[in-house]
Amino acid sequence: MSDLSSLHVQSMDRINTAFFEDGDGLRAVADRSAMVDQVVQGLFQDDFAGETGIAAVAVGGYGRAQLFPHSDVDLLFLVARESDAERFKDRISTLLTKLWDAQLRVSQSVRTPAECGRAARDNAELHVSLLDARYLAGDRKLYDELANDRLPTFFARERKWLISSLVEMAEKRHQSFDQTIYHLEPDIKEGPGGLRDFQLACWISQLARAGVDRVPAAEEGLPAESAEALLEAKRFLFAVRCYLHHFNGRDNNRLGFDLQESVAADGAGKAFEEYAGAAHWMREYYRSARTIHRLALRMIDEHGTPRNSLFTLLRDRTKRFSNNDFSVTRGQIYLRIPKAVEAEPETQLQLFRFVGRHGLPLAVSAEQSISGATDALSAYVASSAGAWKMVAEILKQPHAYEALTVMHETGALFAVFPELRAIDCLVLRDFYHRYTVDEHTFLTIQTIHGLAAQEDEVSKRFASILAEVERPEILYFALLYHDAGRRVGEADFSARSEESARVALERLGAAEADIEAVLFLVREQALMAYTATKRDTSDPETIDELAREMGSIDNLRLLALLTYADTTAVNPEAMTPWRKELLWRLYLAVFNRLTGDAEDRRIHVGEAREPVLAAAAPGDREQLAGFLEGFPERYLRMHSPDEVVQHHQRSLKLVDKKSVVSTSREGSVYLVEVLAYDRPFLFASICAVIAGFGLNIERAEAFANSEGIVLDSFALTSGESRGGLDLDEAELRSLRKSLRRALDGREDPGDSLRRRKPLFGQRGRTPVDPEVSFDNRTSSRATIFHVVAEDRVGLLYDLTSAISRHDCDIEVVLIETQGRKALDVFYVVGPEGKLSDERSREFCEELLSACRQEG
Repeated sequence: MSDLSSLHVQSMDRINTAFFEDGDGLRAVADRSAMVDQVVQGLFQDDFAGETGIAAVAVGGYGRAQLFPHSDVDLLFLVARESDAERFKDRISTLLTKLWDAQLRVSQSVRTPAECGRAARDNAELHVSLLDARYLAGDRKLYDELANDRLPTFFARERKWLISSLVEMAEKRHQSFDQTIYHLEPDIKEGPGGLRDFQLACWISQLARAGVDRVPAAEEGLPAESAEALLEAKRFLFAVRCYLHHFNGRDNNRLGFDLQESVAADGAGKAFEEYAGAAHWMREYYRSARTIHRLALRMIDEHGTPRNSLFTLLRDRTKRFSNNDFSVTRGQIYLRIPKAVEAEPETQLQLFRFVGRHGLPLAVSAEQSISGATDALSAYVASSAGAWKMVAEILKQPHAYEALTVMHETGALFAVFPELRAIDCLVLRDFYHRYTVDEHTFLTIQTIHGLAAQEDEVSKRFASILAEVERPEILYFALLYHDAGRRVGEADFSARSEESARVALERLGAAEADIEAVLFLVREQALMAYTATKRDTSDPETIDELAREMGSIDNLRLLALLTYADTTAVNPEAMTPWRKELLWRLYLAVFNRLTGDAEDRRIHVGEAREPVLAAAAPGDREQLAGFLEGFPERYLRMHSPDEVVQHHQRSLKLVDKKSVVSTSREGSVYLVEVLAYDRPFLFASICAVIAGFGLNIERAEAFANSEGIVLDSFALTSGESRGGLDLDEAELRSLRKSLRRALDGREDPGDSLRRRKPLFGQRGRTPVDPEVSFDNRTSSRATIFHVVAEDRVGLLYDLTSAISRHDCDIEVVLIETQGRKALDVFYVVGPEGKLSDERSREFCEELLSACRQEG
């Protein structure tokens, strides 16, 4: 017995060594399964020699003989009668202990054949695991009763329910991954296109063909025409999962950036040696996942059964969409004349427009016809002057995302837009983007088409902009090509994207005016996002400059929408409510400037300030005017007349207090306002207290009047170090108290920082090298510092402290976080105004040193 107990550990060393030598994941899992068979069979024989009424059966992944290095071993102890379960209880327990001692993680169940053949409506997974049941040891007749009688009859009887359950579970699983395979850190088991989808296809095939005489083998009935592609995809994913298990030392199937780097650095023996770098072999992952995902969807379409009559009614109603070229049957699109797509390639574009209009999938036969006619389509697009009109029609359809996805999967996308081949499955390894570049591109278009369905107020405002756009195809084509110039490791890509868009538009026969409009959007795609997050958008100079860049309201509308879509499609959390509000305010300010709005720089005594003064009581207006003296004009744009009056009323308390602190909440954003007389380290102290409460600073502004009263305003969100939890009223009171104590000098603001743990762990991450630069040209009053650094608790405190040590004022701070990367902008004014270039360079060195401090 001792030899069997140690066999698993000894054999795994041999199996692992062989895997790293030849990279064959299929062989590795088969070898481990065979080895575990030996252990289970030997130990079972020790404890149950000569017994009848009990058998050991491999089920699930073990039943398929697909045990990865750290997969659970799924065992069914099959007993003849329920009383046998009690009779063998102690010996089963002893056997399980031996298996655990052999370092096998066992998931076991004890059932009779009758129980296995009885539907458990709340446990479809149990029955699915029995599809792959395999005899190991014990009473063979008992197993034969299960395999040749109970299970075939059960699966033949319950196939519709089981397939329906599998489809429902798959839909929920796919939904949890945003219905896309193109995650940058995918789950290779559960994610769309992962190994679970391959098993799903096998299970549906088995159930669809199950008869009362037998249960089909796992891969029996899968489409023969795609067998070679499926084998290669399966081979690749098996090798990846083996590698992940080896690297993690456990059953962890998330392919994170650090693991991608590890594969690229040392490879898994010969498994990935042909791929030059992580980004390159990740493309192969997506292509493999795409093959498997399409297989799963095909099996669902062919054999899935509707779960309710409403679904059937809606599906059957799609028949009315049929026309002379395309028919719709069971919710799928068929070609009436399959050969027409090659003889008349324009039919392909008409088909994609049809998909975009109705959002229905192609039948397998239609997919195959399109895939075989891409050369004809490419030749048609290159020679036809009318292709631009048809492409524009496709992009304007409400389900353009589905149309582009179909084009992508059939190869037609690159026939029409060959420039996009360079971004096929392209990975941007920046810890901020969630999807591949091509998927991100499609999602931007889906975002714009989905604007009308958004319920929040700011999104409705952007939807109203879209309604004013006369030629939306300009926007959609710009989105399609805005990232066409992306390449691995290159930050500057807009010029290449612009050139790709020009070539495509000229080939498609677009008018010169349309070409220039698209090229403006592609060329200036980052302008509004950069301005909203890196510039003081309440500064008239910033608005003047942006208005000049826009040139027209049409350009402004289109670029605002492109920016909205581009940011939203980066990841589900990228377009925060506050960032959305910032973009809207910027759009509004530039719109007002383009339509003739004029503004002054500073507020001076004697100037009319209606309706601000009108909001105050008559006896307070003169005093309010004095309070406004010296504030920048942007102060009045950022705050309503009522808010200005409230600020003035709070400032009167500074006679008795050193500071006045107020907090409020707008949706998911906490607003903190601090009134105090200016002094060194005022801003830094506030940052320290806020960071100590685990809050993220989304935006911060500092306003000062002629009397030296400072109004510091902060927009905060719940930080990662708080686990995303909201602050309750007691915590808000505590925040106000801590701010007052720190600003009054009764508490060291650094104390709260020291009580917080670092935001990110150090293990297994790629560090962010800090960068600091200055700009003395953009603003007439301030030197602008741009900081890129690894985000951590206390970073903003360290940076603002470094500035305050030199008796400089911070007028505006713009904060942005992308993954683990902080991108902060500071408008700094010295005792004599802007800093000299020499002094600015010295500041850059000090800010770099602050970035490198330990959190």
